[in-house]
Amino acid sequence: MSDLAFHFVDRPRGLPLVLLPAFPFDGRMWQFVARQLGEDAIRVDPPGFGDSVKESVLESRHGTSFGPSLDSYADALAAGLDELGIERIILAGASMGGYTAMAFAQRHPERLAALGLIGTKATADSAEAADTRLRMAEAAEAELGDISTHQLVVLLERLVSPVTRRDNEALYERLESWLEQSPVAAIAWAQRAMAARPDRTDVLRKLDVPAVVVQGADDGVCTREDHELIADSLGVQLQVVENAGHLVAVEAPQRVAEILDELRAQVS
Repeated sequence: MSDLAFHFVDRPRGLPLVLLPAFPFDGRMWQFVARQLGEDAIRVDPPGFGDSVKESVLESRHGTSFGPSLDSYADALAAGLDELGIERIILAGASMGGYTAMAFAQRHPERLAALGLIGTKATADSAEAADTRLRMAEAAEAELGDISTHQLVVLLERLVSPVTRRDNEALYERLESWLEQSPVAAIAWAQRAMAARPDRTDVLRKLDVPAVVVQGADDGVCTREDHELIADSLGVQLQVVENAGHLVAVEAPQRVAEILDELRAQVS
């Protein structure tokens, strides 16, 4: 059985569009976009989140091959696609999902038909950013009581646009609920994996597939320069969505679905 959970309406028959979520969410964050994309959309739960196998994350403490690495995540995605009998995919990832999509592009380029990168960046963490991630991982592993109620809620304020906080209380409360459901072991795994990721700018420069790069105009995590570097590396125009933040796929699902549908139309 695959380490990852795949969610879809019906077994995809065409070229599926696989959606990888942002940290610290499971595939539910893509549900609004997937609903508009139709039956060939597949939402994935990252290692340890949602319905994905929890043991693979817990065992990472003991040095197994499924240690905290986005390469492991990308390889698990490839293995899960094998089980479904899917050879090639259109792959879209938000934030950590984007980091993983780039790892997949490097490790399994023959399986990539098109790439969507949303609210993410190609560069590695600075030493300071990596240290912050590792400290959150340590707090999660210690199962501190405030890991969800404080650190993650503070994080949410950076993830969404002020417009969302002001005008869409129901969505904001749903995101808070999803955050509070994030397993502490999965949080630790993901933070360690992201802290260890390499710069993959050169990977993007070597790709020759249709691609889109999307940024929420109010993104408080990844900068305009981060997105422009990705777009320039892929040779595409950055698409900016107004009144949305880092979680643009949740805040503006109709627009993101339109962009991904346009990407799908480019694949022969």
